[in-house]
Amino acid sequence: MKRYKVWTGLSMFVAYFLLSANVYARGSLPEFTELVADNAAAVVNISTTITNKNKKVELPPNFKLPEGTPFDDLLKHFFGQGGGQGGQPYETHSLGSGFVLSSDGYILTNHHVIKDADEIIVRFNDRSELEAKVLGSDERSDVALLKVEAKHLTAVKLGDSKELKVGEWVLAIGSPFGFDHSATAGIISAIGRSLPGDSYVPFIQTDVAINPGNSGGPLFNLDGEVIGINSQIYSRTGGFMGVSFAIPMDVVMDVVSQIKSQGYVSRGWLGVVIQDVTRELAESFGLDKPHGALISRVLPKSPAAKAGFEPGDVILKFNGKEIDTSSMLPPIVGRTAIGKSVPVEVMRNSKHKTLHVKVEQLPENDEMAQFSGHSDQLRDQRLAIEVADISDEQREQFDIEGGVAVVNVDSGAAAAAGIRRGDIITSINNKKVKDAKQFLDVAKKLPEGKAIPVLIQRGQGAIFLALRIEKSK
Repeated sequence: MKRYKVWTGLSMFVAYFLLSANVYARGSLPEFTELVADNAAAVVNISTTITNKNKKVELPPNFKLPEGTPFDDLLKHFFGQGGGQGGQPYETHSLGSGFVLSSDGYILTNHHVIKDADEIIVRFNDRSELEAKVLGSDERSDVALLKVEAKHLTAVKLGDSKELKVGEWVLAIGSPFGFDHSATAGIISAIGRSLPGDSYVPFIQTDVAINPGNSGGPLFNLDGEVIGINSQIYSRTGGFMGVSFAIPMDVVMDVVSQIKSQGYVSRGWLGVVIQDVTRELAESFGLDKPHGALISRVLPKSPAAKAGFEPGDVILKFNGKEIDTSSMLPPIVGRTAIGKSVPVEVMRNSKHKTLHVKVEQLPENDEMAQFSGHSDQLRDQRLAIEVADISDEQREQFDIEGGVAVVNVDSGAAAAAGIRRGDIITSINNKKVKDAKQFLDVAKKLPEGKAIPVLIQRGQGAIFLALRIEKSK
């Protein structure tokens, strides 16, 4: 009898504990209903109209469209009367999201939502509509500032995106697929993400469900503050796959400030091509661990060139800010005031050095030319590579003093390092390459079993690779 009472009491205790834990777990989950209710009036739907004029498809000479078919109207719409004499103008429409920045009618959305639009209509949650005009739009950050003629609008509260932490809850409100004021929630997956073509924006990565139509909508924290603008997703299908990206509000408000003050956005420019430092490259450059931004090329007549930066320098600090990865550098440089002189700490030849650079405005287009062509070939057996001199025209095209073209790469040390056919080797083991003969002389003296830095020009960029020649058995 006593044993029964003991087990009964223990069972009740366990049941109570599990019930309490369940209630606690449920109670610890975020509650979004109040947040959505408070901000519904500040989130808007944005629809745009683009008039496509003089769109036509040219047909081959003397080619005539068939007549008397069920597709007459369709063919005439695309090809025009008389076989390519010009189609009728037609309109295309798109949908996106946005939010009210201030009660006097300033509205934020993405650049790509309103790009090339002839008409922009902002629809509020009470179904009222107003036509908006673009005050300014910045393609690099994908931010656009709109204005509607209205007063006393409900505006969002702005948060500090610098204080974000991975794992905290966030909520998005937008119009995916045209479904107005849809709310989706998730957590911050990462901060400071750099995406191809978007190196000036340190994106917030989330797992919040974002789909076409969400672009330009706000990303809220649990305090109901906007900490980002939902901008894009990573997808192999065109739909949401668990990875979405938002523009941090500190970046957004810097763009807004410049648009309001000067009508356009300017960014700081250093004029270097950079890459991450791998473990092997860190060893070859004398770093105790992989960190910093490795300069693979200094653009001619750039601020970096004027300040004395060199390929092989590893930027460790820019204006007092630690540079842990290469993706951290462009946003910091971009937000530096034009004309300001700042200190930059670099590692050069295993020694710390401080340079001072005067930041200039980022040019519209700083892409580099493509490489093609080669001449007589020479081969290095240890590297299993064939190289050739490059022409004076190619040196001028790439604005390089020397270098050799990689004509062929067999299985061996060069291939293992990632060197490819078509690369131009401009430096090996911190020695500039003048021509093919000098390259072979340097290659013969390379030590075995040690990581050697190799600087190459590839396509539109320059990168360092770590070359290691295995010790002979």
